[in-house]
Amino acid sequence: MKIRLNMTTEDGRLVSEDEYTQDGTVNLKGKPVLRSKSGGWKACSFVVVYEIFERMAYYGISSNLILYLTKKLHQGTVTSANNVTNWVGTIWITPILGAYVADSHLGRYWTFVIAAIIYLVGMSMLTLSVSLPSLKPPQCFETDVTKCKKASPLHLAVFYVALYTLAVGTGGTKPNISTIGADQFDDFHPKEKSYKLSFFNWWMFSIFLGTLFANSILVYIQDNVGWTLGYALPTLGLTVSIMIFLAGTPFYRHKLPSGSTFTRMAMVIVAALRKWEVPVPLDPKELYELDMEEYAKKGSYRMDSTPGLRFLDKACVKKGSSTSPWMLCPVTQVEETKQMLKMIPILVATFVPSAMIAQINTLFVKQGTTLDRHIGSFKVPPASLAAFVTLSLLICVVIYDRFFVKIMQKFTKNPRGITLLQRMGIGIVIHIIIMIIASFTERYRLKVARENGLVESGGQVPLSIFILLPQFILMGVADAFLEVAKIEFFYDQAPESMKSIGTSYSTTTLGVGNFLSSFLLSTVSRITKEHGHKGWILNNLNESHLDYYYAFFAALNFLNLIFFYIVTRFYVYRAEVSDSIELLAKELKEKTVHVSDNVIS
Repeated sequence: MKIRLNMTTEDGRLVSEDEYTQDGTVNLKGKPVLRSKSGGWKACSFVVVYEIFERMAYYGISSNLILYLTKKLHQGTVTSANNVTNWVGTIWITPILGAYVADSHLGRYWTFVIAAIIYLVGMSMLTLSVSLPSLKPPQCFETDVTKCKKASPLHLAVFYVALYTLAVGTGGTKPNISTIGADQFDDFHPKEKSYKLSFFNWWMFSIFLGTLFANSILVYIQDNVGWTLGYALPTLGLTVSIMIFLAGTPFYRHKLPSGSTFTRMAMVIVAALRKWEVPVPLDPKELYELDMEEYAKKGSYRMDSTPGLRFLDKACVKKGSSTSPWMLCPVTQVEETKQMLKMIPILVATFVPSAMIAQINTLFVKQGTTLDRHIGSFKVPPASLAAFVTLSLLICVVIYDRFFVKIMQKFTKNPRGITLLQRMGIGIVIHIIIMIIASFTERYRLKVARENGLVESGGQVPLSIFILLPQFILMGVADAFLEVAKIEFFYDQAPESMKSIGTSYSTTTLGVGNFLSSFLLSTVSRITKEHGHKGWILNNLNESHLDYYYAFFAALNFLNLIFFYIVTRFYVYRAEVSDSIELLAKELKEKTVHVSDNVIS
């Protein structure tokens, strides 16, 4: 820890070390920051409000994208669904690069600002592509869109260049904005640490507040007013969100970039392999490590050796006189690498649930187009049902944070109520239930379609679109457990110098999940058409068998739950770098004892 008994502020005032943050954060000029003048919920308010407007912009595009691809660019069910999931997959994969640039070179703030500008350029191009008649094919009213005139190479080039420019921008904003928010709370200050435990719940609340607006108002505008206004409003929203974020600059705390994360990890692996025959000493004190002062100078932390992944400890064993970083690494560097590698099995276990989330804006929406969408004279946009995902998540997050955590604290003495992995496990179980319900709902829809002779024509099934509500609502409940815990888990368990990379793990799962969804959809569609069969997924959903496809997803989720249970049994949580979480746990125990004493007396 840095020793700062007294320091002089820029206005000449003498303050004690306790008034400064102790986690190595600085201002934009690289100077130590006063706790009272920076960070906390004041700084977070700008970040949270940014996220509301930005999510409105993103989901204003993604929620209804499959309908634009089918209605305006005349693509089939499988093609349009795969184009959506491939793009969304790219959206969630690129944060790895953004996190690398932030942690290694530019820092989180400047990486975010540059990426936000690229994001805005992509949104502006996309708005132009849906607005100008010369950049899209002529309107078509055929039920089977494959009979309509196809979009030209120019139409597709402009549209997809805009989409993927937007994806590059989100690659820099997504992993850094939540990390910037979490950085506003000092891990070494018990009160601020307690705030951070709630931060990710309210972070998800802000995300889905913006999503709610997009899935209700923007989707309605796109379906009933026009795509030009429907895309111009998200672009305006993104512009406003960037301005709001920049307005909070004087209040932000910043973590300095600590060098190439991937290079440091590669050094450990290479050093261990080069010394594969060298035995690891039983006493960890014999391993190579830097002095505490070296880490204090960089505002970072020293980590003790742990027994897991012992092979990598060979990188810390001195051999000869070589001090090359590719031959000898300090214990802390090895432990950071261990921690990032230990999280990979958990990462893999979240791929399948992420593929389930991809169904919300693809097949779930396509199902909605086949049902009766009228409430009196009002016609419900199919994509607007995603608003119920948002609403259920918002309600569940509040209930979880305000009631569930407090109830569970009494039994577990854990400041979080239950562990992050337990919370994720509950979410995976709910995903199994969702797919079972979706399968039975689709089976009922197909039965009614057959009874009314609508199979070949593909006509509207005389059932309300709201029969799909249970699967949408439960998706929100699952997100309240799995998605919130996933973000917090990968941030919390990542080493201090690799927080952006850790956060990018949570976005990577969504990216891989979307690519997995594309792969499964294409593969199942192809295999089920073999040997003269019609197939499970066709352009005419009344002839399809999405009920079989959803049942397949339920089975896949069950197998994934078994895998998740196995990998979590062997996972060891990272030791806290500060004692604030222990103080919170101790405080909880003391409160419990106090209450018990009062009851006895």
